[in-house]
Amino acid sequence: MSEPQAETIIRGRDLLRLRDFRYLWLGQIVSNFGDALTHLTLVLYINRLTSGDTQAIAWLLIALAIPTATIGLVAGVFVDRWDRKRVMVVSDMLRGFLTFGLVLAVTTNQLWLIYGLAFCHASVGAFFAPARSAVIPLIVPKDGLLAANSLSQMSAVFFRVLGTAVAGVLVGTLNAFNLAFVMDAFTFFLSAVFISQVVLPKQDELETAVSPTISAILSELKEGVLLVAGSRVLLGILVAISVTMLGLGAVNVLLAPFVVNDMGLPETWFGALEFAQSAAMILSGMFITALASRFKPTTIISVGLILLGLVFAWFSRASNLWQLFPLMFLIGLASTPINAGIATTMQTSVSNDILGRVSAALHAVINTTSLVSMFLAGSLAAFMGVRNVFLLAGVLVVVAGVASWQIFKGYQPPQEEAQESINQPVVEGSTS
Repeated sequence: MSEPQAETIIRGRDLLRLRDFRYLWLGQIVSNFGDALTHLTLVLYINRLTSGDTQAIAWLLIALAIPTATIGLVAGVFVDRWDRKRVMVVSDMLRGFLTFGLVLAVTTNQLWLIYGLAFCHASVGAFFAPARSAVIPLIVPKDGLLAANSLSQMSAVFFRVLGTAVAGVLVGTLNAFNLAFVMDAFTFFLSAVFISQVVLPKQDELETAVSPTISAILSELKEGVLLVAGSRVLLGILVAISVTMLGLGAVNVLLAPFVVNDMGLPETWFGALEFAQSAAMILSGMFITALASRFKPTTIISVGLILLGLVFAWFSRASNLWQLFPLMFLIGLASTPINAGIATTMQTSVSNDILGRVSAALHAVINTTSLVSMFLAGSLAAFMGVRNVFLLAGVLVVVAGVASWQIFKGYQPPQEEAQESINQPVVEGSTS
């Protein structure tokens, strides 16, 4: 069904010999750890403070998602104009200071302050994600993009799971909520130090230091949206992930209450379940190169989504802890190839000078559908039960996979063009 690809010879260990990618990767993994530490700590804190009110947890996730769906849409325009490295460094520094504010919010039991800080935190982060996505093709050879995105996904999940496990211990054993926030703040500062060492090509330096006018912002924003709408492959990604997030948004809200409240498991088990997912993501990431030699990234996306949907549906039948472990493992097995395939397809289908706004436009639509799902999660769980919500989510993700398969049919990846700035030998100490 899929057409074979030329074997990708650049692997993750080769990419880590690239000085600039290595520093970008190091910045990513420490902030991933801190993000997971804070995220689960906040979910468990709100779950405990509100006696398991799923709507209160939903509001936290909504506060984190709204900026990507709104501010993030405009952020892409600025990312394409500003020094992308500086955008990432400033974003890390600001998020570090905002994280310190959570200590005050938790100490005073102020939910409104938690939601407000979470919103501000995500607003600043909305500039970081498209900047990082646009930087990767500048410092990695094109043949290494799938491996780079796979390594990033593997590392992100592993360190998020590590952060989740640490959060489980700090909260479940030590009851040390504030320590988690202090640790997270310092991970952002460390990430800023690593990213400041990245050297970008001359063409990505401050070409357009003057801030754009409102009309220019709207014009460039429209350009990015029209490009997504007019591209078959980008439209396929948009449809697939938007429908997926309609189901996944509710799962994200309900998973922790399902494990802790419905199944009556201690909070520390949540970290163990996430570890099973992490192990699978690392395992599947190790085989990305082999997958890429046999299947197009678009095929990997569609098949992965169908598998993911079937697993979500099976959650509705789980009755004990030991059934959850293989399900979380299968989620991880599908997730890394899906995410790596999406990132690679987008990076190879869009010119780098507009990659920031295209990435932001896609993420804005995706997060809007996720917001809708999160808004409905609590009501749906009360109306039809958490298990039936998982079943519904699974059906939606399977539909997304099938729909993307149909849209991607006949798509051929663009032919690689020589680019002097990124076609360098993968050797120790090389810079772009």
